[in-house]
Amino acid sequence: MKMSEKKMYGKKVLVTGSGTGIGREVALEFARQGATVVLHYAHSADGAVSAVEEIRSAGGKGIAIKADLSDVSQAQRLALEAIEFLGGIDVLVNNAGITMTLEFEKVTPEQFDLLYNVNVRGQFFITQSILPAMIKKGRGAVINLSSVHGISACKGHSVYAGTKGAIIAYSRELAVELAPLGIRVNVIAPGAVPVENHFKAAGDMDLSGLGELIPCGFAGTPLDIAKVAVFLASDDARYIIGQTIVVDGGTTSWMSFSEGYSEIGLRLGKGYVPGL
Repeated sequence: MKMSEKKMYGKKVLVTGSGTGIGREVALEFARQGATVVLHYAHSADGAVSAVEEIRSAGGKGIAIKADLSDVSQAQRLALEAIEFLGGIDVLVNNAGITMTLEFEKVTPEQFDLLYNVNVRGQFFITQSILPAMIKKGRGAVINLSSVHGISACKGHSVYAGTKGAIIAYSRELAVELAPLGIRVNVIAPGAVPVENHFKAAGDMDLSGLGELIPCGFAGTPLDIAKVAVFLASDDARYIIGQTIVVDGGTTSWMSFSEGYSEIGLRLGKGYVPGL
């Protein structure tokens, strides 16, 4: 395929939190589809820099920029530096985020503030900072990464789930505000997608059986999410606005207690539905 025939040819894209995991693959997929990409990282530069090298070796253009998104001034600087490098901006993918598993009663104000500052506050003000450039072009796409934790409960995630729910709520409202300006806002809520941080947290724990807990029988990959992000940024999704696209292999569609019906011999409808 010629470069000019690729779905994102000529597009200018910023992907936050793109040094590892989902964000890195999202940035790489946009580049594969012809976009010029700015990758963001907060701490180690290795993943983002190696991704930039991969992009350049394939004939694309990219750069990596460091910023601590818990600091609004750095979040705003990231947006402006990205726009300067790109010469404008077409797509913003707000992927950066941190998580924490901790019982509700043990959460400290410092931990609470850190997650909200990075996951919500930083994302909010990066978007605000890129808005003038998108308004000037009269078009743009903002894709915010939430999580299934934003719509379904899991013990120990009270703070993280709160931030991901907030992303869904404010993105829906923002989509309505910005749609008349030609800017589309949507959300991706990934389910189980094992990445580097999951394996670090697991230690000696074997995560190979994770797929058994998912209706489709397997866990997702960062590329599964990346392809959805590219679709939402493309003209193919021009009529999709303010939506949360859940990419979870059926996890949130499954009632966890449903198998118990057959285990206890409970057949609902018996006695009043023919055939039962």
